[in-house]
Amino acid sequence: MGAYTILGKSVPSHQLALATLGSVILVAAPKPWGTAAPKHPQINASSKEEEKFVQEWLAKHSAEEKH
Repeated sequence: MGAYTILGKSVPSHQLALATLGSVILVAAPKPWGTAAPKHPQINASSKEEEKFVQEWLAKHSAEEKH
């Protein structure tokens, strides 16, 4: 079969194909060990009342969205 010379060593073509597939899978696959993105954005309220209002508004409109 065919072989390529890489850095002075003979490398069979099937090993290059497997290395290429493995590299593509590592780059394209999602990272399960990474941090999960938050489902909702952080609420930067200036007061507790404002934060409560925003949370209630989000809960109300999320419930409407499901219907």
